[in-house]
Amino acid sequence: QVQLEESGGGLVQPGDSLTLSCKSYLHVSGSDAMGWFRQTPGKEREFLAAVRWASGDTWYEQAVKGRFTISREIAKNIGFLQMNRLKPEDTAVYYCATGSGGSTIWNYGLWGQGTQVTVSS
Repeated sequence: QVQLEESGGGLVQPGDSLTLSCKSYLHVSGSDAMGWFRQTPGKEREFLAAVRWASGDTWYEQAVKGRFTISREIAKNIGFLQMNRLKPEDTAVYYCATGSGGSTIWNYGLWGQGTQVTVSS
């Protein structure tokens, strides 16, 4: 049963931009947050960014701050991750999740199944 679904991944070249979308099929309450994470084979899942739904307060991982921007369309329960100046090191499966917020993976309870982003020349 799908509750969150990511879309927008694909193959891009270094320096390109890409925007990922996350559709929640459940209502996202104002006090909850949506976060974006990524994972590569053999590595732990990495926090990227999160936004508190109603207030718009954000958290960013320092490694992507300035290149990645998180946003959302509140009424449609859709979140976005805009990624600029992509690098080969950004290649990963990207996941969205909802939960209580912050940068800790354990604060998020509902997860999508991921979308592949590959950055290669």
